[in-house]
Amino acid sequence: MQVTSLNHKYFRTHLEDALSLGRPLLIEDVEEELDPALDNVLEKNFIKSGSTFKVKVGDKECDVMKGFYLYITTKLPNPAYTPEVSARTSIIDFTVTMKGLEDQLLGRVILTEKNELEAERTKLMEDVTANKRKMAELEDNLLYKLTSTQGSLVEDESLIHVLATTKVTASEVSEKLTVAADTEIKINDAREEFRPVATRGSILYFLICDMSMVNCMYQTSLRQFLGLFDTSMAKSEKSPITGKRIGNIIEYLTYEVFRYSCRGLYENHKFLFTLLLTLKIDVDRDRLTHVEFQVLIKGGAALDLNAVQPKPCKWILDMTWLNLVELSKLGQFHEILNQIPRNEKGWKAWFDKDAPEEETTPDGYSNSLDTFRKLLFIRSWCPDRTIAQARKYIADSMGKKYADPVILNLEHTWAESDTRTPLICFLSMGSDPTNQIEGLAKKLHFECRAISMGQGQEVHARKLVHQFMQTGGWVLLQNCHLGLNFMDELLETITDTENINEGFRVWITTEVHNHFPISFLQTSIKFTNEPPQGIKAGLKRTYTGITQDMLDISNMHQWKPMLYGVSFLHTVVQERRKFGPLGWNIPYEFNSADWTASVQFVQNHLDDMDPKKGVSWNTVRYMFGEVQYGGRVTDDYDKRLLNTFSKVWFGENMFQDAFNFYKGYTIPKCKTIAQCMDFIEELPLVDSPEAFGLHPNADITYQSNMAKEVLDTIMSIQPKDSGGGGGETRESVVFKLADDMLEKLPPDYVPHEVRDRLRRMGILQPLNIFLRQEIDRMQKVITIVRSTLSDLKLAIEGTIIMSENLRDALDNMFDARVPALWKKVSWESSTLGFWFTELLERNEQFSKWVFEGRPNVFWMTGFFNPQGFLTAMRQEVTRAHKGWALDSVTLHNDVTKAFQEEITSPPQEGVYIHGLYLDGASWDRRNCRLTESQAKVLFTMLPVVHMYAINSTAPKDPRLYQCPVYKKPHRTDLTYIAFIVMKTTVSPDQWTLRGVGALCDIK
Repeated sequence: MQVTSLNHKYFRTHLEDALSLGRPLLIEDVEEELDPALDNVLEKNFIKSGSTFKVKVGDKECDVMKGFYLYITTKLPNPAYTPEVSARTSIIDFTVTMKGLEDQLLGRVILTEKNELEAERTKLMEDVTANKRKMAELEDNLLYKLTSTQGSLVEDESLIHVLATTKVTASEVSEKLTVAADTEIKINDAREEFRPVATRGSILYFLICDMSMVNCMYQTSLRQFLGLFDTSMAKSEKSPITGKRIGNIIEYLTYEVFRYSCRGLYENHKFLFTLLLTLKIDVDRDRLTHVEFQVLIKGGAALDLNAVQPKPCKWILDMTWLNLVELSKLGQFHEILNQIPRNEKGWKAWFDKDAPEEETTPDGYSNSLDTFRKLLFIRSWCPDRTIAQARKYIADSMGKKYADPVILNLEHTWAESDTRTPLICFLSMGSDPTNQIEGLAKKLHFECRAISMGQGQEVHARKLVHQFMQTGGWVLLQNCHLGLNFMDELLETITDTENINEGFRVWITTEVHNHFPISFLQTSIKFTNEPPQGIKAGLKRTYTGITQDMLDISNMHQWKPMLYGVSFLHTVVQERRKFGPLGWNIPYEFNSADWTASVQFVQNHLDDMDPKKGVSWNTVRYMFGEVQYGGRVTDDYDKRLLNTFSKVWFGENMFQDAFNFYKGYTIPKCKTIAQCMDFIEELPLVDSPEAFGLHPNADITYQSNMAKEVLDTIMSIQPKDSGGGGGETRESVVFKLADDMLEKLPPDYVPHEVRDRLRRMGILQPLNIFLRQEIDRMQKVITIVRSTLSDLKLAIEGTIIMSENLRDALDNMFDARVPALWKKVSWESSTLGFWFTELLERNEQFSKWVFEGRPNVFWMTGFFNPQGFLTAMRQEVTRAHKGWALDSVTLHNDVTKAFQEEITSPPQEGVYIHGLYLDGASWDRRNCRLTESQAKVLFTMLPVVHMYAINSTAPKDPRLYQCPVYKKPHRTDLTYIAFIVMKTTVSPDQWTLRGVGALCDIK
């Protein structure tokens, strides 16, 4: 058999040889696209030429000889081949199953632990097969004799002899088979004792495979896993007692796989992997049920707020209440919905604590819950504390060492590798392992040369690899995502070269890339090297790169404080990214080049400065906020934030002793690098969000987002064909849901009725034109939802074919998410329950407006195009005033003291809007001004806002805070609507640093 691959340099030759010599051909590791040269072969477009067949391969004709077979393999987990490829070939799924792998691993364990048992079993199988074959031969021989004998059967002596032999042999063979069956039962009993090891191995392997769905770079081959499996049996503690030995292997194997896998995962996925590992093992141990697992990852996302028991207390968030309703379906929590109103004070006091998971829970739950049930409980009540409780659960279930972070030891990683195993580092923002790799090479006395991949660099890389294979040394190929074509060639070179110097190693750095060769990832050792987080770690990293000469380069007294100020700003702008939209609307990739350019500018500015005039602060602020760091920034409000940092932190006051960035973060007075490092060492290990200019509540947002990301990712990688637990299949769950939604779905709008109503209201009025456009879009959503749900029910019943869109709807509805087709024509929403509730509420506003008249107060969230609504209002006001031009009319607003229910009539001019939430600050309703958020209250409902227009383009009063309004919590240009002005007693800069914005929707 000839083995080749599509990118092998002799691929065409291999194909032609296999065809003309009549040999089987195996093409390995194909992607979803096949080489067009194979088209004629796959389609069997053979041309008859005399007694033989010919086929065109490219521009060459080849003979097709008997004996030619074509086999193609891929390492893709779920390849989507085109219908043409599927029709031309027979696609067979050879992926190992959980049970199959378990049996395979069991054989491996027995071979190591009970060698004689496996040998006996193998011999037994051989004997049984030989005996069965012997029986078959004898029977065939007898039948042949019976059919070919001429004359009387009784007189044929040879036949009588064959009959006698067959009888004797048959009884011997059946006796042997009976003995074999008994022996097999005994052997299997002895083998079964070791099954827990194989089961654990199988669980671990499939968990590692699932991680490739989280990130395409997390590829581990079965061969690598079997290596770990064998190492675990060899290195784990021996014991004559079988039960203890099994425990030792399982413990060693689990930790070894955990350590090996975590090393190659990004920080945000390490915790996800550990939690999944614990959950899967506990499901296998029957410590938790599938239903409880679903409650953990989904919560009450599928529920409709209007269809469940009403919320008893205002302070409970909508999502929290839905989670509790779902939780109450579990036996241990079935009374919780009634207990809350009975003991509201106790529950509120517990909920308001900083770390509720550490406190005693009301109504005796502290004593009755184990750590997993407590995790379900905390996940429902306080999403921001989910990760903290999950760490406790992991430590309790698996042991403390699983809850501790895995620290990368580069030397140990190198020791695990060999000449044919590349080492790959996955890059992330601000991380570069080059210095560490070069440092290790120096320590171990190896030569290390680096090449940054890109156009035309393959030649130099090839030359260096061949040179170091002979002489020994480390080749470091950087940014290999820019040289993917060279990767397959490199792997082939490493694998096929016969003599390689023992000191040779290939180190690779790459960013995540969807087309990075899977086979390369599966043969290499993977690791990540992310920078530590926090102001202390960031300043440490910056000051490690500063020399004493650089510190002494300028004798101006402003130099050292400004250098520290730039370094502090550099760390803060990076650290703010983790807070999501509160930190930055768009997470920019600020890097050390920005810091270097800023420091160079400060140095040049001080060199050219007139000592009498002092520092030109306007210039410095402009360079930081608009050029060095601001050059990366594309969002106007992010630019405003950056300029505010420059304004607040850079000025003459930074040289005074009383100056601080935030309490505890001052500028050091030091003359040497060592003194600076000592000062940095004294900084807090964990920073308050206030150090970044944010409110302490920002940490709750960060923790909640992190928990949501972990649970959403776990949900997205769950198998799509399992039952929903408790005997209900996915299909039956979705069928019921579709039925329920169809029942609640509003009726279609009748076009002539709508037109008639609009005509009466004034069809050419700006706001009525806007209403007509909104109703058209609403009707489109209702139509698509109705047709999807009806078709989905028919597809589940088997009446129509399940199309791709219907399959997507089925999967998403089961996971309580919005199907892609619906999202395309509607709006973003975190859960299907909230999305459907919003659909009903939006529709209600439109139908009341069109059939009952213009509302007094408009619900801003309910519009597809809120900007269009405000523009229509501007047009309406402009038309009402003679001589006003639309170009010079701008929006203005007043925040009233009233809520929606208190408004009984529309304003004289403009519109009242409601449904806005403040994010990052609170609202003082009595004095109508911004105020600091209350602890644990992330969003504050604003009273009704009166939006109107004024005939002036003058800038707004600088004493007012210009608060941006967004449709959704995800703040981008696409969700931006306008800004509203708000009164404040403190400087508006404080609210800019806090990231204060108004949101139409907080779900």
